Amino acid sequence: MSAVLKIENLSKSFVLHQQAGVRIPVFDCLNAEVEAGEAVAVTGPSGRGKSSLLKLVYGTYRANAGAINVLSNVGWTDVVTAAPRDVIELRRDVIGYVTQFLRVIPRVPAEMVVAEPMMDRGIVQEQALERARTLLERLNIPERLWHLSPMTFSGGEQQRVNIARGFAAHFPILLLDEPTASLDTDNRNRVLELVAEARGQGSAILAVFHDEAERRIACSRSIGLD
Repeated sequence: MSAVLKIENLSKSFVLHQQAGVRIPVFDCLNAEVEAGEAVAVTGPSGRGKSSLLKLVYGTYRANAGAINVLSNVGWTDVVTAAPRDVIELRRDVIGYVTQFLRVIPRVPAEMVVAEPMMDRGIVQEQALERARTLLERLNIPERLWHLSPMTFSGGEQQRVNIARGFAAHFPILLLDEPTASLDTDNRNRVLELVAEARGQGSAILAVFHDEAERRIACSRSIGLD
C-alpha cells in the first residue's frame, strides 16, 4: 500500500483576540503519513490538538504553516492552500468525517440523513436508502424511527445515525473523532466492525479513540501529540 494522506511540517496555533492576542500553540512541524487500508490513532493528553488535527485535514481549520496533501483521482491536493470549491469536492468524494455531534436539517428523516452522502455521489435514491437502512439496523436504530427526524432522538441514537452517515459511502480517507464515545458495549463493537470493513475496502483512517483497548483493536499504529 502507498500513502494517500501526507502531513508535512504542519503547524497550528490559536490566537485569543479577546484576551490581548494571546497565542496558544497546538503543534509545530508535525509530519505523518497514512496509507490506504490502515488506521492510525491520534494520541495525546486532552487539549493537545487531536480533534484539531482532524479538522485541519478536513479543512475546517486553517493551518499556520505546512501542507496536508490528499490523493484523489485527479492527483495530489494540498488542503492548506486549496480553494474552497476544491475542499468541498474533497469532502464529497475523498474525505469522510465522523464527528461527535450530529448536525442535520430539521424534518429530514434519519434514513435520508444517512443516504445523503451516497446520493451526492450519484447513487439512485432507493439504492442509497437500502444501504442506509442496513446501517441503521446494524447500529440498533429501531425501524420505527427511520422515517423520523433524528433531532427528536436521544443523544446516543443521534450519535449512531451520525456514524451510519459517515460509513454509508466509501471514502478513501476517513476521519473518526471518538466514534465510540458514550456508546454501550454492543454498539461500540459494531462501530469497530465498521472500521475494520472500511479498512478492508482500502480506506485510510485517522482516528481519535478515548478507550485504549478499542484503539488497539481498531488501529495498527499511532501518531503521538504528547
